[in-house]
Amino acid sequence: MSVQENNMTGAETVSSTAAPAAEADDWVRSRVYGLLARVFADIPDQAVVELLASVDVEDEDGPLAEAWRNLSEAAAAADPESLDIEFHALFIGLGRGELMPFGSWYQSGFIMGRPLVKLREDLREFGLERESGVHEPEDHVAALLESMALLSGPEGTTLAAQRVFFNDHLAGWVERFMQDLQQAKSANFYRAVGAFAERFMVTEKQYLEMV
Repeated sequence: MSVQENNMTGAETVSSTAAPAAEADDWVRSRVYGLLARVFADIPDQAVVELLASVDVEDEDGPLAEAWRNLSEAAAAADPESLDIEFHALFIGLGRGELMPFGSWYQSGFIMGRPLVKLREDLREFGLERESGVHEPEDHVAALLESMALLSGPEGTTLAAQRVFFNDHLAGWVERFMQDLQQAKSANFYRAVGAFAERFMVTEKQYLEMV
């Protein structure tokens, strides 16, 4: 986990007393955000792989359902060694990986750029902070997805506030990142992750604009 709730911050803390209970759709959204955050934060462990492989959307139609099925098939075909190699090649590498999974990089061309300053201010408003021991900045894609998981969860915040956070910190770059991931030479399992995540982000943008 890259971000956590800071229960010492006061009125702006994301808490069950300040936010409405999540509806069924929001519970699903939160779970998907959390699962994607886990996949981007570290090499997927066996429990995550098995969960992805077990997803059943055979009765569903549309691009998102198709992307779910492809991701489930990719998870079923994955093995721990190949996932380890792929994750390191994509996101770590020798000095750096094939991709830079940071919002500041995509928005300004620099790591630790100005978008990160605004993000940290907004996270403090919601009572969220980087966990101790985590070295990646808060604009890492995994941290941003986890932030959305918390904000859309049962102790999260309003849909209006979620929309502002999403538009300010994800909408401007995350689809491009997922497209780059699908084109990455080292991607195999993560090509399916990127395709699903891109469709999910498109769906999220539409959903948040409607509510």
